[in-house]
Amino acid sequence: MPEQRTRQGRSGEPDELVFLALGGLGEIGMNAYLYGIGPPDARKWLMVDLGITFPEGEDDPGVDVILPDLRFIEEEKSALAGLVITHAHEDHIGAVIELWPRLGVPVYATAFTAGMLKAKLAEHGGRLQIPIHEVPLNGRFDVGPFDIELFEMSHSIPESSALAIRTPHGVVLHTGDWKLDPTPTVGGSPDAARLAKLGDDGVLAMIGDSTNAMREGRSPSERDVSKTLVEIVKQAPHRVAVTTFASNVARIKAVAEAARAAGRELVIAGRALHRVIDVAIDTGYLPEGFRYVDQQQFGEFKRSKVVCLCTGSQGEPRAAMARIAANEHPDVSLDKGDLAIFSSRTIPGNERAVGAIQNSLVRMGVEVLTDGEALVHVTGHPRRDELRQLYAWVRPKIAVPMHGEPRHLKAHAELAREAGVGEVQIAYNGEMVRIAPGPVRIIDDAPVGRLFRDGDLLVPAGDGPVRERRKLAVVGIVIVALALSRRGEVAGEPQVVLDGVPYEDEAGEPMQEIALTAVEGTLRSIPRDRRRDLEMVSEAVRRSVRGAVASAWGKKPIVKVLLTVIEGKG
Repeated sequence: MPEQRTRQGRSGEPDELVFLALGGLGEIGMNAYLYGIGPPDARKWLMVDLGITFPEGEDDPGVDVILPDLRFIEEEKSALAGLVITHAHEDHIGAVIELWPRLGVPVYATAFTAGMLKAKLAEHGGRLQIPIHEVPLNGRFDVGPFDIELFEMSHSIPESSALAIRTPHGVVLHTGDWKLDPTPTVGGSPDAARLAKLGDDGVLAMIGDSTNAMREGRSPSERDVSKTLVEIVKQAPHRVAVTTFASNVARIKAVAEAARAAGRELVIAGRALHRVIDVAIDTGYLPEGFRYVDQQQFGEFKRSKVVCLCTGSQGEPRAAMARIAANEHPDVSLDKGDLAIFSSRTIPGNERAVGAIQNSLVRMGVEVLTDGEALVHVTGHPRRDELRQLYAWVRPKIAVPMHGEPRHLKAHAELAREAGVGEVQIAYNGEMVRIAPGPVRIIDDAPVGRLFRDGDLLVPAGDGPVRERRKLAVVGIVIVALALSRRGEVAGEPQVVLDGVPYEDEAGEPMQEIALTAVEGTLRSIPRDRRRDLEMVSEAVRRSVRGAVASAWGKKPIVKVLLTVIEGKG
């Protein structure tokens, strides 16, 4: 049965509670959520998270990361009370530094998350001063008209918090990223009694994580991974390299414990890991005496006495593991018989890059171990039994699935109904959901989109250089240079340069000659006095060259005409 999705015009109520995603609904990543209180023309807003997502290979050539388009809330920024960060993963925090200047609001975060933000700011040379308000774990505070209480949840990073957002219309539980892990090794487990008490007091709506809504059962514990890593490292005959998400403090701790249990030295390779370790030590999630050595000392240890923890679990080309696999790392190398453990899940879109690194390692004779062969990674998100448990505690009247692709949102919606939730609303980025008063409805649309970080610049996704690069990657470019006098006479020979276009056609005729013939024929066909219309000449040449190459090749290239006017006689 198709998913029912409701929509209607504004209800005319003087005061509403609304929810809107600028990123994170219909996708996994780029989380940016808004809650609004008040009449349609005078709402106060709260933003929850401001993250990035990553480019998907050939579809986004030259793009480093992708950020949400904030134009909707930029126009309303005077009514934006603040930004609350649920945790320090890049898909929730990664856009703060670049986009905060467009908002200029206070930022609220717990100690570890605030530490990660400040460390990122320090890497920018202190050029930007963001007012970061450190709030206590499980604390309660006000952001404008929003009364917010934090609930610590288990996740693959310390201090991931659910938010109980109290409003005049009722309480909304924004779960953030979470799982039910009784033995997380770093941080605490969700407090069942507090969550049940919240449910007893009444929860109007739950906006919940849908990442694993299609997977039955419960997620394994981080403690299970820790035990597995100890056994694997103890049995390894030679060097061991482990790559994981740099932010996973529990995994960093597990790798360190595995190295110590096997009598090996822990080597750290990758700046991001150093940053996380420093913040984790400062906030007490790793001990003050946490022992490791830097990558420059890797070569000092016997093959059987070292574990190297590396960045690059997602195939990042400049990260440590990619450079090791290419034999280009200045300090770390692996040889035949060594072991590389990918203690992570490959994010959709990164499969090709990760596979290429793993294949390179295998060609070197390195043993590669992934979570498909052993319990070397566990998810940080709830499976269906964990979702059922949270619904049993909280008992919301309304459920709005978030943090998922359409199939995940649909599976979560079905589970919420099975769990007894009376109203369930699926929405996607840009669709404004009225939570109260009255039945939950999509009542409006807001502009949404993506921004690309292209080198040091932010450019729009829809138009601009990235769009042009996509086309260049498919059809190549032909550049025509020609010169005319003021009287319209051709000066010298036209020049043609081709890039990304076949050298010759099926009969062996050079493609450059085909283009030149088109240029010359076009110029001859235009009377000299009409050649004074430079725009007309340029466009006529462009069209003829494009048509001639398309006829010979079957593809229409990009054609650029550089027309120079020669001053003087003629």
